Amino acid sequence: VIRHRDVRASYYGVIDKFRLQVSEQSQRKALGKKEIIATLLPSAKEQQQKEEEEKRIKEHLAESVFFEQTLCQPENRTASSGPSLLTVFLGVVCVAALMLPTLGEMESLVPLYLHLSVNQKLVAAYVLG
Repeated sequence: VIRHRDVRASYYGVIDKFRLQVSEQSQRKALGKKEIIATLLPSAKEQQQKEEEEKRIKEHLAESVFFEQTLCQPENRTASSGPSLLTVFLGVVCVAALMLPTLGEMESLVPLYLHLSVNQKLVAAYVLG
């Protein structure tokens, strides 16, 4: 029995070779040998999940609906390769903070409590960068 102990998606398609040698127990001379080529493939379940995820992404792009996540359907986080919802949300908040007026600007339609200091804008730019 040969077991692959470190199975990762990055190893799919990698070709390994195993050599079997047959010999008598009392002699060291090999009676025969055979090389076996093995390729690690994803399971049918993983392949189906990957295809479903790609289909879902294509549907979202076709409908031009961005940053939408359904709360009713559980998602498989191990198959996800895109940015997390928290990262996208944090990026949008930082961009919005940079677009708000700075303290001291008088000609603004935005309420005074939404005016940010220069330091607050620097933090938003640092987080965004």
